[in-house]
Amino acid sequence: MESPEVPLEDVQKHIEEHTHKGGEKWMSAVALSTALLAALAAIASLLAGDHSNEAMICQIRSSDHWSHYQAKGIKAGQLAAKMEMLEALEKTPADADRTKLKGYAEDQKGVRELAEKTEGEAERHLKAHVKLARAVTLFQIAIAVSAICLLTRRRAFWAASMAAGAVGLVFLTLAVAG
Repeated sequence: MESPEVPLEDVQKHIEEHTHKGGEKWMSAVALSTALLAALAAIASLLAGDHSNEAMICQIRSSDHWSHYQAKGIKAGQLAAKMEMLEALEKTPADADRTKLKGYAEDQKGVRELAEKTEGEAERHLKAHVKLARAVTLFQIAIAVSAICLLTRRRAFWAASMAAGAVGLVFLTLAVAG
């Protein structure tokens, strides 16, 4: 999975230009809050990419463990068939074979637990990635609404921008905390 890109340079330049032209003090606060939103978007984007990569790595490891689990099952099945054939021929299977068959079952249990554990890790990373991707989206929306605020010179858009940024911050916090 690719990390979401945050193309903010042009928006930031545009905001700075309008801030200097406007001369109103509150517009400087809009520009500053937009810069902070851009920094938060960059952090959330970086973390989203990291969690996406970790989820993929964990899922690959889990697949490897499940393959190992299946290989143990196949070996156990072959050994059990060998032992059944010997019994059908009225021969006694070797004690080493019985011990090995029990060992395969024990090994499978451990490998299964490991596979399930890494699957859980992959799911946790994927959930964090989703929260962070939502945070990035909300930060981008907040930045765009800030630009609209400066273009229209309406403070209501700044309030909407800050609201979107606050929700983005909630998603960022939930992802980092959870």
